[in-house]
Amino acid sequence: MTTTPNLLSPTPALTDEGTLESAIDCLTSNLEIDMSGGYTVRDLFEILVRTASRGESIEQTVKGLEGTPSSNGIRYHLEKLDDIKRLEQQLNAALQSRIPPKLRNRSHRLAIDLHLIPYYGKPTDIEANYVYRSQAKAGTTRFFAYATVYAICRNKRVTLAIHAVPCTETLVATVTYLLAIIHPLRMSIKLLCLDRGFYSVPIIRWLKALNFPFLMPAVIRGKTGGTRALLTGRKSYATDYTINSPKYGSITCQMRVVCGYHKGFKGQHGIRYLIYAVHRVKIALNQLHHYYRQRFGIETSYRLKNHCRIRTTTKNPVLRLLFVALAFILVNLWVYLLWHFISRSRQGGQLVFHAFFPLNIMLQFLSTAVERRFPVVTAIYLPVLD
Repeated sequence: MTTTPNLLSPTPALTDEGTLESAIDCLTSNLEIDMSGGYTVRDLFEILVRTASRGESIEQTVKGLEGTPSSNGIRYHLEKLDDIKRLEQQLNAALQSRIPPKLRNRSHRLAIDLHLIPYYGKPTDIEANYVYRSQAKAGTTRFFAYATVYAICRNKRVTLAIHAVPCTETLVATVTYLLAIIHPLRMSIKLLCLDRGFYSVPIIRWLKALNFPFLMPAVIRGKTGGTRALLTGRKSYATDYTINSPKYGSITCQMRVVCGYHKGFKGQHGIRYLIYAVHRVKIALNQLHHYYRQRFGIETSYRLKNHCRIRTTTKNPVLRLLFVALAFILVNLWVYLLWHFISRSRQGGQLVFHAFFPLNIMLQFLSTAVERRFPVVTAIYLPVLD
């Protein structure tokens, strides 16, 4: 029996069943999957939510629960999703359906990141369009790439949109597409923080032409020239710098060189230089690095999504997008539940009790609620031999 301390309300603010209902309602209201046989769309989504909440594969989840569809049956229905553009629209609708209402029609800091998931092997014709080439990491130069845009509010990042990046798409097209997706939310850009992967002449030229305030780390290149020539002195400073590209020409922008010290971080000592490309940014030099790091928030969806991402070996780009986006949807749902149920209104702003409902508790709620419908396997029976 659960005991209730005197200092807490006698009625629960949120239950595991309520958490699961919120997740399933979000998915069934926005995603369309054609089901046949003895199982429903809700059954499928419950299995996916349970799999994501434990960071498992579908095969692991199905083997550990009683009364579930077979893993082959689940894959059969999931593989009916063959239109990646349509699925992406539905996933973005699901993401935006679970954002705090106060984010709309306001000015926010926005962050755009590029998430790279390693790809191994030789791509098929279908996969090749979504295999992105980038700097070597984890033993490969090929990746599934997903661009995401977030609103940063009170040290929380809320994912507003996700986009599976084709290999032929330019960075400018990617950023334009993401900003177009969130246009119906009517958010004005207070500051645009971009990932280092977007540092390029076309992006900077395009952002300056639109007069967007932006902040992004510069890539340090050259042995003695290039941006490496800016790494001088012991004081932070601002300067103008011309970025040259053999293919795209040149563009001049303001650079902020921030000096600090490694202090033994990663075994390094001495002066640490950081360079940022900026436009219309009024932030003190000694605060710039800290301000940029805030784009991650206190508990970031960038890292947290790895706690609730379905593990898979499939190379199907449509299913890959579904599994990655589902992780972001669950993180958005967590923020939504915090604001709507684990909070109290007060003068000066909403009081949110983060410590009562961390992400791992929400994932535990989801897993437990699904296990009431599909009990955990508690015994193994062997076949009778003649």
